[in-house]
Amino acid sequence: MTDTELITTARAHAERILLANGSELGLLGANQAYQQVWARDSMICGLGLLLCGEAGRTIHRRSLETLRRFQSPLGKIPHNVGFLEVADPALVAHGGKLEVGAAEAGAVAVEDTIHAGCVDGNLWYIIGHYANFAQTGDLDFLRQAWPSLERALLWLRYQDSNECGLLEVHEAMDWADLFANRYNVLYDNVLYAAAWRCMGRMAEALGLAAESYFAAADDVRHKINVLLWVGPEAPVDYAWVSRERKEWLYVLKRIETELVARPFYLPYVAFRAFPDRFDTLGNLLAILFGVADATQAGKILDIIRGCGLDEPWPVRCLYPEIRPGEPDWRDYYRVRNLNLPHHYHNGGAWPFIGGFYVTALVWAGRTEEARRQLIKLAEMNRQGRQGEWEFNEWFHGLSGRPMGFAGQSWSAALYIYAHDTTVQGQVDIFTLS
Repeated sequence: MTDTELITTARAHAERILLANGSELGLLGANQAYQQVWARDSMICGLGLLLCGEAGRTIHRRSLETLRRFQSPLGKIPHNVGFLEVADPALVAHGGKLEVGAAEAGAVAVEDTIHAGCVDGNLWYIIGHYANFAQTGDLDFLRQAWPSLERALLWLRYQDSNECGLLEVHEAMDWADLFANRYNVLYDNVLYAAAWRCMGRMAEALGLAAESYFAAADDVRHKINVLLWVGPEAPVDYAWVSRERKEWLYVLKRIETELVARPFYLPYVAFRAFPDRFDTLGNLLAILFGVADATQAGKILDIIRGCGLDEPWPVRCLYPEIRPGEPDWRDYYRVRNLNLPHHYHNGGAWPFIGGFYVTALVWAGRTEEARRQLIKLAEMNRQGRQGEWEFNEWFHGLSGRPMGFAGQSWSAALYIYAHDTTVQGQVDIFTLS
């Protein structure tokens, strides 16, 4: 099989798996596990689903409608929404409660399974709506969703506990839900900047005032660069910090003294604490959502290549890995053997992050490298524990062997997005700067 045949075959398998994971509620996380519509996963997958014709657009719209239907009174988007077997035909599930309804015994009804405190569900919900509008131009659907989007953004604003302009995120409250990133987290705040900008774009389309949304996006971008980038590309204006964010002075002075410079954004900055490691997903999204400029993007992509984070597959999610005895090690990393070094969030390789990597290479004009990595990503998704074309969830960072569940929606969806982006030679939805 030639390289061209490989990437084309992978695209066909990815679309087959992705559409098969659709349901009456929207997109389920995987065909073997995660039999729920996960807010984060389904919205990320929308980037690929929206490239799969009317069938894909319908599934993404269902996901949006399901998440909106189960939004909490305070604006929280549910962590996931699943199915419930109904024993009593007089009962159906709604909003996590069983209520009188018309259902047959044994029929499947909806249950709001988890309303956990993950922050990124709300962030991706806003971005997922913008992706839908950008692809479909459906103003009526956007107009119906707008009040829900405003509530989702308001809930996020209340996660800025000290009103510094950035989100304060508790440990294990986003996609890395068994990991010690915390407080001003790169990944969540990059998405926060993007969510503000998406709201501005959608407000403009609806004929509403949009200036405040764009101003907030610029403010978040500026503060990410002040707090989380280390180096001359984003020099710290200490006069501004002393005047506007005095509580950052101590930690910024420590970072400047101890690290001097780094070619990437730090994963988080907490109360007088920070790690010295590379969070791949957060940095790639910083490129794609315009938080990083071209120089910063080049440095980020160079360190991925230079440190071999794209080997054996694109791409490992953390460098270096956290080991027992280090400040960010947690005993719960041993749960189900998940977060040992080179596993899962602790340096495992994820195909969906590989899709973002390929897309970032296209964004940076590194088209030959993007195609090379797309070929590797296709071969990665071809690997399986039981057979070929599993589109497995995650892989061991060193051995490159599949370690997760097969039929993973975001492994398939982000391959589709990376493939089509590479073929077209341009990035569309993420060009929000």
